[in-house]
Amino acid sequence: MLLNGINHIALISKDIDALRAFYTEVFDAEVGPTKPHGDQGDETMTTIRIGPHTELNVFTIAGNSEPDRQKPMWGRGRLDHFGLQAASAGSFETIRQHLVEHGASDGEVNDFGSVRSLFFRDPDGLEGEVLVAK
Repeated sequence: MLLNGINHIALISKDIDALRAFYTEVFDAEVGPTKPHGDQGDETMTTIRIGPHTELNVFTIAGNSEPDRQKPMWGRGRLDHFGLQAASAGSFETIRQHLVEHGASDGEVNDFGSVRSLFFRDPDGLEGEVLVAK
């Protein structure tokens, strides 16, 4: 397999303090600091590590009402995006080639410090990301 599981799931929260407490108390998760994110000054990002290479990337965005959409199943909206963990640097490059060949990505690789990443869109238009450790 070219992938080694889920790297992260990005979601929006209306109360990062409550979410932080829940995941640490219930799952013994490791929570990173809440940092400013984006260019508008009204957005933060907090990482919650829930496994050896899996985390929740939790965003708070002033005025965003998406976290309030808690209707019955199938009426809650979609995730913002998900990150897939490449099994190796070679797998990352193979996946990159496949995504470009399928017209799902422009192939641009991002350097996020400890990881390299590549964004794509699946046939339903949902954004995904493939990541590999540097």
